[in-house]
Amino acid sequence: MQLHANAALSLTQRRRMVRRVLEQGWSIKAAAAAAETSEKTCGKWVARYRACREFGLLDHSSAPRRVANRTCERRIEAIAALRRLRFTGPEIAELLQMPLSTVSGILTRIGMGRLGRLGLEAVERYQRERPGELIHVDVKKLGRIARPGHRVLGGQGARAARGYHRRAHRLGWEFVHVAIDDCTRLAYAEVLPDEKASTAVAFLRRALAFYQRHGITVERVMTDNGSAYRSSIHAIACRALGVRHLRTRAYRPQTNGKAERLIRTMLGGWAYGALYRDSAERTAALDGWLWTYNHRRRHSAIGRQPPITRLNNLLGTYS
Repeated sequence: MQLHANAALSLTQRRRMVRRVLEQGWSIKAAAAAAETSEKTCGKWVARYRACREFGLLDHSSAPRRVANRTCERRIEAIAALRRLRFTGPEIAELLQMPLSTVSGILTRIGMGRLGRLGLEAVERYQRERPGELIHVDVKKLGRIARPGHRVLGGQGARAARGYHRRAHRLGWEFVHVAIDDCTRLAYAEVLPDEKASTAVAFLRRALAFYQRHGITVERVMTDNGSAYRSSIHAIACRALGVRHLRTRAYRPQTNGKAERLIRTMLGGWAYGALYRDSAERTAALDGWLWTYNHRRRHSAIGRQPPITRLNNLLGTYS
């Protein structure tokens, strides 16, 4: 039972005080003195007990029974409808000429406080049943690191870092090619100098060999609609490797969402998660991060287990 935060008497003390009056013949004054409370309080609990027995000893809600300025239901429905159209709290308040604090409170109470994906198309999640049934492939462009910046040098290197950033456009880019198995989330990645078709094909060959070493035969590969993946070289390579090439629908990057999610995790844990003196040091750290991702990192989408554990369990099932 929840008692009021400032309640002077516990439920047991109230029951003892009331029974002294009603069963043992104590006076209100004597029972109140024994409980170290006022005669008014003692009389209140005695009256409540007479009316409702044990339930009368429970605290009543302190909320008012009626609120004169409560927002009407039609206005709340209007706020909810505008929220589904992705109006912000201030926009709704301005449109309906209401205080922002009132609108914010209503949105929170009806569970629409966070905009998130509210009003957008529902997410359709899927997961392949067999390892190798579908491999997602993607590329992420990263700026090269030529020298330590202010994150490494601290305040002393801030001026040098500013000069470095003015020349950063001359340094060029590196391209992280990634592949991830849809079923097990087993991942493979390389840092390569470009994203040309020939480079993408060479990466695909090594990725398929990586999965083959883990007992996975790749059946399908999904990519976006980048020029490398639309090339004839890539199409010929897929036929030669015996894999079916799928491309995402236009303007639907979430179709390849598992690769996109891997890239975001990789950026936070590897590319931007440590301090590197140059690009070579960052590239050298990738293998260690990938091993941790595949063998140690627990993945919520596959039952809080690492990809390698998921793979071993499934290979035992499908062998």
